Amino acid sequence: MRLTASVSGLAVLVALWAVLNSPQPLPDRIEILPAQISTERGPRITYPANQKASLSLPDGQLRAVHSVLNTPSRMKFGDYLWNEDGIAEGPAWIMVDLARQTLSVFRADHEIGTTVILFGTDGKSTPLGVFHVLAKARSHRSTSYDAEMPFMLRLTGDGIAIHASNVRKGAATHGCIGVPPAFARLLFDQMHVGDQVAIIAS
Repeated sequence: MRLTASVSGLAVLVALWAVLNSPQPLPDRIEILPAQISTERGPRITYPANQKASLSLPDGQLRAVHSVLNTPSRMKFGDYLWNEDGIAEGPAWIMVDLARQTLSVFRADHEIGTTVILFGTDGKSTPLGVFHVLAKARSHRSTSYDAEMPFMLRLTGDGIAIHASNVRKGAATHGCIGVPPAFARLLFDQMHVGDQVAIIAS
């Protein structure tokens, strides 16, 4: 598989998430022009200008990706990475992958943060699709579940949101997306009402 502008969005998504979650050097996991992309473990992997990647969203939209964070190993519950050094200011957007149990936030076409998440199961599943941040609240309490939801980013009218949670093995939500508290604070400050959130199950 070669990462080019003509590669399908799904193939690119698999490539990007393999990069994000693989403890092995890039060429061992994916055939992706190793001579042109640095495989050294560092803050990020940057794609050459002539090999720009894109992610395909559930509504058919393509989002450009110029670089991704270079994770040192497979992340565990509660882990996150955040690095926006040298990345231009501007609107951010979020990609949530339920199959890989990860959330990534992008700004100026560069990934600046990624973490392991909790999501809904057993009749209270997390919806798939493309959403927008409808409201923000640094301190919020769910009236439906009588539970604190710090750093809440509401996505739907019926209460689905991204918020701080105790992200741990075996836990789930009632449809919301739970992220570690320290990451939630960074994400809350980054996102604005109207910003895009794509939720997939690759």
